[in-house]
Order: sequence, then structure tokens, then C-alpha cells
Amino acid sequence: MFSQFKEWYEKRHEYAKSWKERTGGKAMGCFCSYAPEEILVAANWLPVRLLGSHEPQDVAEKHIFGMFCPFCRDVLAQGLYGRYAYLDGILLTQSCIHLRQTYMSWKDHVPVDFTYYIYMPMKVQTPHAIPYHRSELVKFRAAFEEFNRVKLTDDDLDRGIRLVNENRDLMHQVYEYRKSSDVKLTGTEAMWMSVSSTWVDKEEHSAEIRKVLRQLPDRQLNREDTARLMFIGSENDDIPFIEMVERVGATVVQDDHCTGTRYFWNLCEPDEDRMKAIAERYIKRPACPAKDWEERTRFAHILHLARDWDVQGAVIIQQKFCDPHETDMVPLRKFLDDNDIPNLMLEFDATNPLGPFRIRVEAFLEMIGSEDLF
Repeated sequence: MFSQFKEWYEKRHEYAKSWKERTGGKAMGCFCSYAPEEILVAANWLPVRLLGSHEPQDVAEKHIFGMFCPFCRDVLAQGLYGRYAYLDGILLTQSCIHLRQTYMSWKDHVPVDFTYYIYMPMKVQTPHAIPYHRSELVKFRAAFEEFNRVKLTDDDLDRGIRLVNENRDLMHQVYEYRKSSDVKLTGTEAMWMSVSSTWVDKEEHSAEIRKVLRQLPDRQLNREDTARLMFIGSENDDIPFIEMVERVGATVVQDDHCTGTRYFWNLCEPDEDRMKAIAERYIKRPACPAKDWEERTRFAHILHLARDWDVQGAVIIQQKFCDPHETDMVPLRKFLDDNDIPNLMLEFDATNPLGPFRIRVEAFLEMIGSEDLF
């Protein structure tokens, strides 16, 4: 049922290359989930989320500091190794300092035809955020159209918005099947789906989701006796880790990270001003900690997910040296404690020590089980 998503996950580069050969289209490497995919899809470009390989590397530290987060260093290494040589452009919407330096180093040292940095307000809670972001998206659109030698019409933008929204809505439907005690898919399977959606053609990915949705109602996993966990935190596409967690007595039923629900959670609402609609979608999406201030609105969203998906515990995943998430860590854990949600914090690197992590996860699950007895 999930074999196609697994194959896309494991063979992301092969997929993108074959897509370009089949369609004659171009591919844009996106450093962050704030990239305005609606505009790219409207121009028949393939958005490709840039991710690491979870393998040791020795090339990135010549270009960015070793104390930058392992995700940024791993992503840059993939560019320096030439694994994304098929890209026609790279795009970063203003993110953390570490990811910005990764983008700048890639731009300087990895050959690519088109590069663009979208300035985005870091304080999305101000009323000025939407008009400002709209103005920056208009500039990006103009530069992109000039490079691409095509003018995007309202019909083109409507098509881009529709295709991306359809994929988001279908992912919502999939996640609904993780709510009941008779959960219909594992966290590993959900991760294959959500992460692959960040680089697979939206129409193709949506068609495959529809096939899964037709089969999920009758599926039986018999995992009612496992602890229901939620993953919270930094970018996460570490399949061996989630497989380990689900082998030792848990099922991951929900998440809040940028390769999961934060990527697809809210839709782009229709507006006669298409650029305003796109800007508003990204300003109002569940915020990255780098943009979630002065109030931490994300915490209420996390609580909503935990309550609606009947979460028994949360595993907080922090990429080592990730400043925005480190800033969040203490108040987030207090917030979860205050709302009676047991939590475990793990610091991730490019490669993770599954043995020691397993011991900590097992102890955490034992603690949750003990609490349920009283």
C-alpha cells in the first residue's frame, strides 16, 4: 500500500531526474518549507526540498562553521557532493542564520542557473507581515518569470494553488486515520508520505494518496496496546529512528515539524489578489520557532494536535545547535508538563545513536505505562 511512497523516499534523486526527462520541466531546490510552492507549480517547475543523507561527511566544515546545526551541514554536503546536480535553481525564504549560510555557500560553490533569496518577516504576528511578504513574493515572481521567460497568468496561479491545496487536503485526510485507537498507519508510513510530498510532483503524489485512502478504512494494524506518541521539533526525516521507536512499544500518531504537519497543515485561501493569498498562507501557517514571537502561538497548536490525536507522550526532537528550537525548549517542556503531557527530549545529529536512544525511549515508555496505572 505504501511501497510507492517508500520508493520515492529512498530514491528521491532518481525520481527528480526521471521527472525532468519525462516532462521536460525544471526543478527548484527549496531549502525551507516556507518556499512558495504555488508559484513554482504554476510555472510547471518541480519543488524539491533539500534534505541531508544522514551519513558522515567531511566537506561542509570548509564552508560553514562546525557548530552550525548538523542538518544545514548535511544539506550543504549533498550539494558539494553533486547529488543535487540536476537542479535548475535554488530558493530560500528567509529562515535561520545557519540555513541562510548554507544557501550562500551553495550559491558560491555549487553550479546552478537560478538563485533567489526571498526576504520574509521574522515576526509574522505583526499586521504588516502579510503586505510585506506579498511585496517580496511579487519581486520573486518577476525575477522568476524573467529567468523562465514566461509570464504567469491568474489561471496559472489558480492551477498552482489548486494542486498544492489538493495535496495538503489529502494529507489531512490521511492523518485523520491516525486519530482512532485502531490506528490505520504507522508513523513510519506517514513519514514516507509527508516527506516524499516535498519533492514529488503534486498531481502524481495526490493520485497515490487517493489510492491509499481507498484502502485505509479496512486496514487492521492491531496496535491498540502501544503508546501513542507525538514528535515535536526540528526537521525530521530519520526513518531508522522512527522505526526503532515503533518497534519498542509505541505508535507515532502525530507530529509538529517542518517535514510533517507544519509543511501541509493550512491551505491557501482564495483571493482575487493571488499573491496576497499565497503570502497570507505562509504567514498564517503553523509557525517555525524562528518566526513564532512575541507570543508562542505554536504551543496552543501543539496542544490541539496532542488532544485531538489522544497523544500519551511527546518526543521532542532538536537538531544539535539549532538556536530557534533551543530557545523554545525550556518553555515548551514546561508547557507540556503543565498540560500533563509527558515528554522526552533528544538531541539529533546527522547520524543518531540508535542504541542509547532506544534505552531512553524504552525508559520513557515505561514511565508512561506506570503513570497510566494510577
